[in-house]
Amino acid sequence: MKLKIPPIVVMFIFGLGMYLLAKFSPIGYFDFYGRLPLAKTLVGIMVFVLLVSTFQFLKARTSIDPIKPDKVTSLVTSGIYKYSRNPMYLAMLLVLLAWGLYLGNAFNVLLAAGFVSFINTTQIKLEEGVLGKKFGKDYTLYRKKARRWF
Repeated sequence: MKLKIPPIVVMFIFGLGMYLLAKFSPIGYFDFYGRLPLAKTLVGIMVFVLLVSTFQFLKARTSIDPIKPDKVTSLVTSGIYKYSRNPMYLAMLLVLLAWGLYLGNAFNVLLAAGFVSFINTTQIKLEEGVLGKKFGKDYTLYRKKARRWF
């Protein structure tokens, strides 16, 4: 199986949509004390999640290429993957949430939710199908133990 659009590109497309919405929407602007420090905190959490999840894939010597999920060689279920089946996509969501806070438009949360929906239906469902075929009962048990996002 090969997917056509890399999730990172999808994240950038939704990020561009957030920028355009914040720039051209006459409504939705918000501000509150600590908005920018909160955005920076989300970026910090994102960096941690991304580094840990990527390191775990590299340690397991399995593919991190989201375009070719059939290239995966082992099922990673420990560490951060004990809590989230998709921490790399969670990191992308954290970037979008931080970007939305930085831009200060309340409606950007709808685009972040759209990103989650799009990734769930176009990327994660396909990956789950591949992993289910490849790892069978082990993957089914893992799905029961770990949530999809967080």
